[in-house]
Amino acid sequence: MNRREFAQAVAGSALGAALPVIQLSAGKVAPAIKLSVMLWTVYRDSPFEERLEKVAEAGYHAAELVREFEKWSDGDYRRFNARKRSLGITFDATAGVWKGIADPAARDGFLSDLKAFLRTAEKLECPAIIVLSGDRIENLSHQAQRDACVETLKRAAEIAAQQNVTLLLENIDPEENPRYFLTSVAEGFEIVRKVDHPRVKFLYDFYHEQIAEGNLIEKLEKNIDYVGLVHIADVPGRHQPGTGEINYENIFRKLAELKYTNYAAMEFEPVGDTVTALWTARQMAEHATL
Repeated sequence: MNRREFAQAVAGSALGAALPVIQLSAGKVAPAIKLSVMLWTVYRDSPFEERLEKVAEAGYHAAELVREFEKWSDGDYRRFNARKRSLGITFDATAGVWKGIADPAARDGFLSDLKAFLRTAEKLECPAIIVLSGDRIENLSHQAQRDACVETLKRAAEIAAQQNVTLLLENIDPEENPRYFLTSVAEGFEIVRKVDHPRVKFLYDFYHEQIAEGNLIEKLEKNIDYVGLVHIADVPGRHQPGTGEINYENIFRKLAELKYTNYAAMEFEPVGDTVTALWTARQMAEHATL
């Protein structure tokens, strides 16, 4: 179902009455940006299939996973993949390798876990895996940990490339995790640049970077070729765009201007009705990128 079909489907319903629908004028092309929803933020207590249905109801065609699949049987994979396809949804990224890459002593364990998790990514039909730096290592210099990130990602890239999977290195702000190594987007881009492999990109989380260092758009402009995914939430509170201090209309507009073709994933905890919040965030992104 595309966005026009969805708009028609909800016309006359309570949701359709409550929310404005962006109409494309003659000659207008569809928005350039691809949108997704990080599932951990929505309907956490609902059955998995219902969560996918809510994502589709809000007009999205992709979702991202964290731990939802950890207890799935082979039958679950088949059933949930079939359901996502029937809803027109793809799983565009997932987390699932929990060892960090900044500790050189943990490198072999990380690579082993990555090899094992690639089988899960294949069963999920998912082309990208989110990678974490892990926490800082006491008594090891910052440079040594940064070098470890580069070396581990170089080795991991060769493994991931065999299955056409992309690795996405993510930043986390020091308020959420004061022990986390990679709190700087600028440093994250430098790591990815030094790895210099097409299967290693950066997951630019605007929420975390606004808390950590700010200056969001300039870093986006300077490093757009290394951005494999962006995550969307406002500051403070990690709620939907428009509830806080980040000007997401400008960010979405800049992504379109830079011809960004990867996903922008909503990773916010909704204020109010969840489908309404997701719908409104989607409309903001689409309107800004028309």
